[in-house]
Amino acid sequence: MTAVVPDRTATRPLPVHGHPGEHLRPAIAHGSRAVLDRGVRVGAFAALWAGMLLVTYWWVRDGGVGDLGGWETGLTSTGRVTGLWASFLLLVQVLLMARLPFLEQAYGQDRLARIHRWVGFLSFDLMLAHLVLITWGYAAGSVTAFPGTLWDLVVDYPGMLLATAGTVALVMVVATSIKAARRRVRYENWHLIHLYAYLGVGLALPHQLWTGEQFLASTGRTVFWWGLWIAAAGAVLVFRVGLPVWTSLRHDLRVTSVVREDDGVASVYVTGVDLDRLRVRAGQFLTWRFLSGPGWTRAHPYSLSAAPDGRSLRITVKDLGDGSHAIMQLRPGTRVLVEGPYGRLSERARTRRGVLLIGAGVGITPLRALAEGLSYAPGECTILYRFSGAPVFRHELEVLAAERGLHVVPVPGRRRSPDSWLGSGVPASVDDVTAARHWAPDVADRDVYLCGPDPWMDQVRRTLVAAGVPQEQIHVESFGW
Repeated sequence: MTAVVPDRTATRPLPVHGHPGEHLRPAIAHGSRAVLDRGVRVGAFAALWAGMLLVTYWWVRDGGVGDLGGWETGLTSTGRVTGLWASFLLLVQVLLMARLPFLEQAYGQDRLARIHRWVGFLSFDLMLAHLVLITWGYAAGSVTAFPGTLWDLVVDYPGMLLATAGTVALVMVVATSIKAARRRVRYENWHLIHLYAYLGVGLALPHQLWTGEQFLASTGRTVFWWGLWIAAAGAVLVFRVGLPVWTSLRHDLRVTSVVREDDGVASVYVTGVDLDRLRVRAGQFLTWRFLSGPGWTRAHPYSLSAAPDGRSLRITVKDLGDGSHAIMQLRPGTRVLVEGPYGRLSERARTRRGVLLIGAGVGITPLRALAEGLSYAPGECTILYRFSGAPVFRHELEVLAAERGLHVVPVPGRRRSPDSWLGSGVPASVDDVTAARHWAPDVADRDVYLCGPDPWMDQVRRTLVAAGVPQEQIHVESFGW
């Protein structure tokens, strides 16, 4: 069922600027937040390495280096230190997945996901190394005795059956996280499988916490390891389960209408209670579950396509699969569960007066919200929008241009080549850097917000760097999985 609703942008009042410099205050304020976020990133990096050094120090203190002198003891000692590193990084990985607000705000979801991926593969490799080395060491360095020793450890050693089950779960998660495998798995199935990482970590570590000498040799170590494990489990329960449930129940979110924007593209309007207290900014995304029937447990990340006004929220969805197709068929009154908001594609990352928004296809959605929600004077915000069919939000962008002084630059046509992010409507004689500088002569002094397909954004980023834009002024939102 589809309902028509009034255009929100056309009916909103114009922003009022009390004096010529008033519109600069948000950028200056968010510049101080950028400094705070940088401090959080430095602190998190320092904490990561401090933890790695601490567990390594404990291994050295227990004679780990001296044991490397013998073949059997060397295998066992190396197995112990790789186990310590793997255990620590597995718990770090859980914290990275737990959606801790201060990390989300400092890194952004896409950057945090890349770190999580790197830490995940490293911790998994170290865990396998621990398993092989410690078993080989207990087998007195004998290859032939390895299978029997492994069997004895799994069957007789306390907690090893649980650890084996956890290892199997982690193998399944890692195998489906490899890019070649991800391309063959539907997003919904991949997301469900990926949740087994929590089960894998929960089962793989207890045997070390219960019986591992390196974990229980002193009160300090016991407090460190159990404290880290409890913190990881608590973070998941609070921020991945408790907070989303509380947010959804508190605001009682419901679908009010679904509006067709173009062929295969529709906007979903959601309302609720006290939405002015939902701390979401223009440009951010939430993870949505619509209680409309089978498949409601599968979460989908969608950015807001309009700045939140305290009364309703809007997302715009392209029909790309079963999940998005079902969303386009939603009926008014359907209950909604959300997680978030997430992402740094918002004014929080802003440090400059000038802003350049660059989007492609349905990636225009968070940029459309930013064009409405950001504070800027006429001419200080430019949006470049590449599209191959009919441009979504064309009328709304025209309204923003008339009311706010937004500079709208359509870039029509399919990509003219794999080495260019420009559309075929731009003459081939004009290179990417020249085009960017033509549309935004002061591009190097602007904050640039990007959203679109990952390969396309990579090309845009290279163009911006070549045009003199510092990396810290390029803000990206990627939903690639």
